[in-house]
Amino acid sequence: MAISPARVAAYQILQRVEQEDAYASELLHSARYAKLSAADHSLATELVMGVLRWRSWLDAEIARQSSLSLPKLDAEILTSLRLAAYQLMFLDRIPARAAIYDSVELVKQARKRSAASFTNAVLRKLGKAKPHGRDASGIEDSKTISELTAQSAHPEWLVERWVHEFGFEHAMKICRYDQQIPETVIRITDRADEEELKADKVELAPGRLLSSARRVLAGNLKGASAFRQGRIAIQDEASQLIALLLGRGSKILDCCAAPGGKTRVLAEQNPSATIVAAELHPHRARLLRNLVSTGNVHVIAADARALPLTELFDRVLVDAPCSGTGTLARNPEIKWRLRVEDLADLRARQIAILSSAMERVAPHGRLVYSTCSLEPEENQAVVEAALSSNGSFRLVNGSDHLQELRSSGELVWEDLASLTIGPYVRTIPGVHPCDGFFAASMEKV
Repeated sequence: MAISPARVAAYQILQRVEQEDAYASELLHSARYAKLSAADHSLATELVMGVLRWRSWLDAEIARQSSLSLPKLDAEILTSLRLAAYQLMFLDRIPARAAIYDSVELVKQARKRSAASFTNAVLRKLGKAKPHGRDASGIEDSKTISELTAQSAHPEWLVERWVHEFGFEHAMKICRYDQQIPETVIRITDRADEEELKADKVELAPGRLLSSARRVLAGNLKGASAFRQGRIAIQDEASQLIALLLGRGSKILDCCAAPGGKTRVLAEQNPSATIVAAELHPHRARLLRNLVSTGNVHVIAADARALPLTELFDRVLVDAPCSGTGTLARNPEIKWRLRVEDLADLRARQIAILSSAMERVAPHGRLVYSTCSLEPEENQAVVEAALSSNGSFRLVNGSDHLQELRSSGELVWEDLASLTIGPYVRTIPGVHPCDGFFAASMEKV
C-alpha cells in the first residue's frame, strides 16, 4: 500500500525544516509540491504546521511511551513519530491505522528499517493511551509561566520574556494566537478586483485594522484570476500598516524589500514616485520583481549596510531582518530554532542597516524602522543606538501617523492607544488581530 502523498510531503518538509533551517511556508508553496492535489496539499499543510506548532507537546507524549529518550532517536525516526502523534492526538477524522502505517513505512524508506518495530510499538501505545491534543482555548487555564509554557508549546525562555515585557495576560494572548491558524488577509485598492473575487466565489469580510484590507472567509483565493494574475496578494494587516506609516513621497527607498509586500503598498500609495527596492539576495530580488511589476519600482540586489547609492530620498523604509517572534502563527519553526544569544547578533546587524539607511535620507525626510519581532533588543534598543550615533534625526511620535491614517479613513481600529508604546507603534498578536510588528518613525532635521 502506497504512503499518502500528503504524509510524504509533510515528512520531507519537516525533515528539511529540522536539518536545513528551511521555512515550512516557503517549502509548502514551492514548485516541488505544486502538483499535489488540493486535498493533499491542504492535509500536508495541516500536518506540517500542526507538528511545528505543538512540537514540545507531542514530544512529551511520545517520551511517555518510548523506551528510549528522544535525544537518542535519529531525526528521521523522531519526525515520523511526531507526524503520526499529531494525527493521533489532534485529527479525529484520520484513522489511527493509516497514520501509524504511513509513519512506519516512512521510517523504512529512510533506511531505518531496524527502527520500524520500535516506531510501530510507540505509536500503538500512544494510540491506546488516547491522549488528547491541546487547542488554543486551553491556554487560558494557565496560571504560571511553567504551565503556560507547557500548555502553549512554547520555549520557556520566550514566555518568560513576554511575561516580563507585556504582562502575563498579554503573554497568554500571544501564545494563544500563535497556536491558531491565522486569517488570510489581502489588500484591495480596486473595487473591480473585489467584485471579481466575489464572482469567483471568494467570500470576503472587512479588515479589522485597515479599511483597504479584506479577510478571506471562504473560497479558493489562489484559484481566482485576480490572485493568479498578481493583482491581489496575501499580506497581514500589520505588515500593510507598516508600509502606510511611511506616508507619501517623490523618491522612496525600501532597504530590505523582499518578499515585496510592503514595496507593493508603497507603489500603490505613490504611483508617480521613483521607488528603489534593495534586496541582499539576487534570487529574492528576482522574486520581488515578479511580485511588484509597476514601472516606477527599480529593484536592485544590494547589501543595505553598504548601499551603492549616492542620491537622497524623502522617504526610507527599513523593514529589518529580525527574529520574527511576532510571526510564530505563520512560522512556528522559529520558536524551536531561535536562541536568546541570537538576539545580540541580530541587533548588531540591525543597527548597521539602520545607520546606513539614515545616510540616504534627505533633509526633512522621513525614515520608518520596523521589525516583525516582539523583542526590545531588536526594536527600541536598535533605534536608541542609531539615534545616539546620528544627531541629525529626531524621533516622531507614532501616534501622530496613526491619527493621520485614522483621519484619512485608512485606519479603522478604534483603540489607537493600544497600538503605541511611548513614541513607537507596536502590534501584539492576540491583543491585535494580526502579526506582531514594531515601528519607529524618524525625521531628518
